[in-house]
Amino acid sequence: MKFVDSVRHFFERNGFHVSSRFADRLGMRTINVRLFFIYISFITVGLSFGFYLTLAFLLKLKDLIYTKRNSVFDL
Repeated sequence: MKFVDSVRHFFERNGFHVSSRFADRLGMRTINVRLFFIYISFITVGLSFGFYLTLAFLLKLKDLIYTKRNSVFDL
């Protein structure tokens, strides 16, 4: 059981925060969005995992593009 907890904590610390950002955008609780991704991945045999990774990539790309810079020299 400690292994499962350590894996869960690793992914919570180093995750992409897709679920939390998506939940904030929709005005829902994060746990509901995570459960949705889990249930859909069982139904679609992992297709939603690809959707999750695509969302993670797009959110990371958005963060890189729209990062507020303090001055011109921060480029």
